[in-house]
Amino acid sequence: MSDTDEPPGPRNKRGLPSPYQQDLSGVLRNLRRFTPLGRRLQANSRETAALLAAGMRLLDRHFGPGTQQRVNSGFLLLGPLSLRKVAEEFNRNPPPFIRHGNGEALLRGRWTPHSNFIIDLLNFALWRENYRPEYRKQRKANIERLVRGPDFAGAVHEVAHRHAAEGVDLPQVRLSLALMAAAEGDDEVRRIISAVYVDYLGSWKQLYATVMRARHLRLREGLTLDDLADVLSAANDGMTLRAIGDPGAGVVDHDNDRSLMGSVALAVIYAFLEPDEDASGLTLEQAVAARFDRRLY
Repeated sequence: MSDTDEPPGPRNKRGLPSPYQQDLSGVLRNLRRFTPLGRRLQANSRETAALLAAGMRLLDRHFGPGTQQRVNSGFLLLGPLSLRKVAEEFNRNPPPFIRHGNGEALLRGRWTPHSNFIIDLLNFALWRENYRPEYRKQRKANIERLVRGPDFAGAVHEVAHRHAAEGVDLPQVRLSLALMAAAEGDDEVRRIISAVYVDYLGSWKQLYATVMRARHLRLREGLTLDDLADVLSAANDGMTLRAIGDPGAGVVDHDNDRSLMGSVALAVIYAFLEPDEDASGLTLEQAVAARFDRRLY
């Protein structure tokens, strides 16, 4: 069946694994179609899903844990996603994905130039639906421990370790960190990263707000929920990058289910938040000055 014969939406993709069976018309923004209906049809064709599956396997292979690719080999960051390699991988698709046909022609018919495919693959790879339903289940458990658990510090350590350890192993996270370092001259990649963070941090801000209400905490004067989320996210990105590049540093301690991120998170929480009933009204700078400046005399 050709794209133009297929019904709108993902109904023709029944039987495909999640999230390929979902409506991808809002995720794939660079398809070669001039009308909204045409883009929706092509975004939800089985051929498009098969091409994305091939690209995702290449991402897992070349950016996931245990990759043997040397940085100094001259291998470009997105070299594994060349048109030829994606087409070859398309022909190796496992069921229920399509694997017969001219992969290069299918790619060219949907994305020209090929960089548009790479951008849409990144959109798909970093889409939060790729983390469901595990993400929702784990988030619920995190909220339960952080809100109602008797050992708040232990809960922070547990959540921070799990999040850091999972980030080290996720090809999407590894790729996004690499892209951030190389995104300065590429507005489209910067747009993708920015959109991912809006979605990602929005979810964490909801969690932080829930914990603060339940624990009767408030932010220090002059600080916002955005500040809290940005600081913890930036620290976690740094920890993840260090753990990937220097695993012997012990930033993530798998043996003891701990990570340095847990200590950093507790330090930020202690500095940024105060109990409602005992708030000093001091800014962070004033609180630091009150504690440390007098020791100079």
